[in-house]
Amino acid sequence: MKIRFWGVRGSLPTPITPVRLKSKISAIVEQITPDDIVNAESRERFLAGLPPWLFGTVGGNSPCVSVEFEEPDDCIIFDCGSGLREMWMAQANENRKQPHYHVFMSHFHWDHLQGLPFFGPGYNPNIQMDFYSPVSGIEKILSGQMMHPYFPVNLDALRAQKTYHVLNKEVNIGGRLINHKKMNHPGDSYAYSINENGKRLIYSTDTELTSVDFQKTDENARFFEGADVIIIDCQYTLGEAIDKYNWGHSAFSLAVDFAATWRIKHMVMFHHDPSYDDQKIYGLLQSARWYLERMNIKGIELSLACEGLEISI
Repeated sequence: MKIRFWGVRGSLPTPITPVRLKSKISAIVEQITPDDIVNAESRERFLAGLPPWLFGTVGGNSPCVSVEFEEPDDCIIFDCGSGLREMWMAQANENRKQPHYHVFMSHFHWDHLQGLPFFGPGYNPNIQMDFYSPVSGIEKILSGQMMHPYFPVNLDALRAQKTYHVLNKEVNIGGRLINHKKMNHPGDSYAYSINENGKRLIYSTDTELTSVDFQKTDENARFFEGADVIIIDCQYTLGEAIDKYNWGHSAFSLAVDFAATWRIKHMVMFHHDPSYDDQKIYGLLQSARWYLERMNIKGIELSLACEGLEISI
């Protein structure tokens, strides 16, 4: 399965500001030497040597992650944040056959559904879109943000063949098994796991980890233990997590401990705070790697969720 990240910010979309962009450019210019601009090769070498927070950005769109498979017909989408529009535009540029979209909603806070009205394929009557959530009344909830005076057209304008599924058990999509688990978040949020050919991905955004999540219960073990990849909320430092107790998000260090507890192979830090700039977010990744080394935790790969990131398992 191929995992692609289209929106990785939490709470609300956060485009890079002109001040921060100018600051990046200024910092890059200050590092240039005459040897760096001799020819195209030297320029590329210079750019390649810049830190990723300076030459690039994690992105400003709110949560949307897609999972694609060797068979192109099915595409699983986790959440419909503003990154959903970026996904559609990328697929259009790739000129790929429009797939059958299976949309799994972690919850229905604004930052996780505000991209749906701007998803082009949703207006195509030849497209199939299946929506899944353990919460009942999915259609009513989705239509709420597209009612007058909040949006110029209503949900019926999305003429795709829409079906709504209230989850109470495992789902089988093309031989891939999808399970869900309620996590700690105000108003609840649901994590999802995809199992395909012995490989397992977990998507657990908007999660405030508690001692219950570390308990060696059969339920926790079935869902978490030995997963190949977990995409998990790492919005805070430990100090911020203490100050913002019960806000529904986790500290990066707690997420690392969690991944170690359940022997998860690859942890992707997700749902970045909208007030953080790129340098701060990449600093959290460095701190998480330092924490791994300091605690002598082996066998976990760490990645930072950025728009455009692709992971295959």
